[in-house]
Amino acid sequence: MSGEQNGIEVFTSRVFEKALDKMDEETLGLVEDEIEAIIDNPEIGTQKKGDISYLWVHKFKVHGQQLLLGYSWHEGELHLYLLNIGPHENFYRDVKKRRKTDLKMMK
Repeated sequence: MSGEQNGIEVFTSRVFEKALDKMDEETLGLVEDEIEAIIDNPEIGTQKKGDISYLWVHKFKVHGQQLLLGYSWHEGELHLYLLNIGPHENFYRDVKKRRKTDLKMMK
């Protein structure tokens, strides 16, 4: 999935797309609303520090469970990269494993 919304070009990682494929219609609708919120204000999330400083994480609840949506954005280029989505369990461990792949996608 990639496309342009509100003048911002949106790219998705394979991991992000696979996670979306596993979601039911209702959850998918809620996630799309959160993506729209990020597009409207990319600073809605929290920027991480250290070796994953390229990552911003937006937290929200779906059916009582907190989900984390990991993304990166480049204001000068108006690019938004949706990198990962899932529960907190192992989220950051998985992000660190895919760091090189994510950075390569954003070049």
